[in-house]
Amino acid sequence: MMGLFSQAGSHFRGVTSSTSKPQQHGQQPHEDIKAPEDTEPDDTSILDENEGSIILSLISQLRYVCWSFGLYSKGLTDVLTWLIHLDLDLSSSNLPLPRPTHSTRRIVIYLIQRWQCRVGMDLSRVTFPTFVLEPRSMLERITDFMSHPDLIFGAEAFDDPEERFIRVLQYYLAGWHIKPKGVKKPYNPVLGEFFRCRYDYPNGTQGFYISEQVSHHPPISAFYYISPSNHLSILGELRPKSKFLGNSVSTTMEGENRVTLLGKEEDGEYVITMPNMYARGILFGKMVLELGDMCVMKNEKNGLVCELDFKTKGFFSGTYNAIAGKVRHNNTEIGEISGRWSHIMDFKNTKTGAKRVLFDAVKDGQNVSPKWVPPESEQEPNESRRIPKEPEAAIEVAREWIFGSCMSSQAQSPPQGTASAQTKPSPPPTSTPSSPPKEKSSSKQPDAS
Repeated sequence: MMGLFSQAGSHFRGVTSSTSKPQQHGQQPHEDIKAPEDTEPDDTSILDENEGSIILSLISQLRYVCWSFGLYSKGLTDVLTWLIHLDLDLSSSNLPLPRPTHSTRRIVIYLIQRWQCRVGMDLSRVTFPTFVLEPRSMLERITDFMSHPDLIFGAEAFDDPEERFIRVLQYYLAGWHIKPKGVKKPYNPVLGEFFRCRYDYPNGTQGFYISEQVSHHPPISAFYYISPSNHLSILGELRPKSKFLGNSVSTTMEGENRVTLLGKEEDGEYVITMPNMYARGILFGKMVLELGDMCVMKNEKNGLVCELDFKTKGFFSGTYNAIAGKVRHNNTEIGEISGRWSHIMDFKNTKTGAKRVLFDAVKDGQNVSPKWVPPESEQEPNESRRIPKEPEAAIEVAREWIFGSCMSSQAQSPPQGTASAQTKPSPPPTSTPSSPPKEKSSSKQPDAS
């Protein structure tokens, strides 16, 4: 599949630029949109309160573990208190924490070994509850950045390299507002999985996208997009790495996007890095998804660089989804970027003071270019939309069993001290009519990387 990327790239790099007039956008400069302090996150960044919480999911799993160890509710309370003690590092505080028993320590060790929940630990093999999983693959989610092609089509026809640079920057900034409601992570693709789609644009042109999971541990997703008639190609890879940080999870988005304007070969590549992602409040408090830290877009051939700071909200003040950045040409500042990636982003020319809208997610965010995906009957066995069928069904069966078992176990819990092997719950059914077929080796695993 990677050979296909190379062949397609070399085949279309010879496409020459047309003499068509550059596309102009009639957006008027927006008024000062400095993000207000203490703003609430938009509803797409908050976990749906009807879906539950990760701490309740952990409690549900802990109930089964405590039942298996014969500790029941009292042991569960001790274990949860011990976990809080470990995760929040309260050993030096004056809080009245109970002294853990030998049995409690055994369960804590078991949970740490099973979930690897240590601060700074890699989460590539840790299982999260189903309600934080988005029902699509990471390979498909990358297509969000191809949702507003009109922002970059025709960029090669501009004579000014600064204007071409700004047009590529618009494409990049317009891809972040698209996400499911709530804090969701896509499925990790399995090795050899791929996703393909086609775009049919209103001007009669087309675009083609293909991506493949070329490594599973560590996860690496390679992708390629090309629109020959619009003189655009995008090649890149994504290497996410997740870590547990106590009450939050960070995902370091390593990898690069390499944009090429096929009609301007002398520009070379526009190389773009990614910001990191943070899921706050995974155990306690409101669960919020944020983008944070620095990312860089550069075009070395023309000496253009943009440093973008995706700002996270402070503990006591600040705003959600804010960005700030500067564009430099040969080390001379030519403009500033400000706004919110979920709302409106502006570019202010340093010399003239003129301001223009880069992207208005509120006004234009719904104008997404639809993608055409082959029907399942025409897809290969390892395409993204075919692979997750069996695991999704298995997850739902397991979820129903866990929550049902936990609810009934609390009501039927025998008196303390009477635990026996006969009182422990049976494992989940494996051969009932409602159970899905046994997962194949290529099945998608909902781990958190």
